[in-house]
Amino acid sequence: MSGTHPGVIEITHLSKSFGAVTAVDDLSFSVVPGRVTGFLGPNGAGKTTTLRMLLGLVRPSAGTATIGGVPYGELPRPMRTVGAALEAASFHPGRSARDHLRMYAPQVAVPDRRCDEVLDLVGMGAAAHRRVGEFSLGMRQRLGLATTLLGDPQVLVLDEPANGLDPEGIAWLRGFLRHLAGEGRTVLVSSHVLSEVQQTVDEVVIIARGRLVHSSSLRDLAALTRRQVRVTSPDADGLARLVAERWPGASRARHAGAEEAGTAVLEEVTAAEVGHAAFAAGLELHELTTDVVDLEAAFLRLTSDPGEPPAASTTAHGAGAR
Repeated sequence: MSGTHPGVIEITHLSKSFGAVTAVDDLSFSVVPGRVTGFLGPNGAGKTTTLRMLLGLVRPSAGTATIGGVPYGELPRPMRTVGAALEAASFHPGRSARDHLRMYAPQVAVPDRRCDEVLDLVGMGAAAHRRVGEFSLGMRQRLGLATTLLGDPQVLVLDEPANGLDPEGIAWLRGFLRHLAGEGRTVLVSSHVLSEVQQTVDEVVIIARGRLVHSSSLRDLAALTRRQVRVTSPDADGLARLVAERWPGASRARHAGAEEAGTAVLEEVTAAEVGHAAFAAGLELHELTTDVVDLEAAFLRLTSDPGEPPAASTTAHGAGAR
């Protein structure tokens, strides 16, 4: 067996084609223990195909996907090493939560008492004897997660686990995944919406059209965001002169266009700097606001198709200097 840490996921030059369609294209990234990694990309980007190759459900056209340096199919006790949920779990509505888990316990080679332990772990101990048919979607999601935890795995692979959850359920899931990573486990969570996981993940791997477009810590991704100052004056010519004199670089300032004469949007400056310059120049201002281009907008820029118009940015808009 490889000397690689047993919890490290390695995707190396992985590709998969279905006929003429390339679903995953020369994809490489790694996922380490003790961190929650978000595997992100729009629907159809190749996330689920990648995860299915990782779990030995789809044969790669090229490249490798390993856990601890070993393909999933060669792990000595795969269900004790990896807990995976790639689709919404299927439950018999007439079975209790405990009986559902007891059906899987022999496959994972754990005793029945482990079923009660994982139900307590996901906050469903009081519902152990209730029928699954009575459960809300959030409770079913928790039961599905309990199923993945039966073998006390080092690695968790979850495909869109927050789908359909209400805000309370999403908040619980965030805290629980961070708890699992804090225990030293490897947690890989896929999503097509960055805002859904950005309060949870430490690392991000972003793909589009089957290819890697960004891999970094969430902190480094945040560096792609930027602040913009929007300034409006009734003296359009005076504003244009001020911008040309103080911030002439095209990368630092751009005019909003003729349909918004008297308005400019400036980058790499603060509202306080613009306000001071306008005051010194005797320029009357009617608007001076800061827009923060958020992580979701950065995500959309990274994943947009070069052949299509860029998606509209999402901003947090606030008045005055900040």
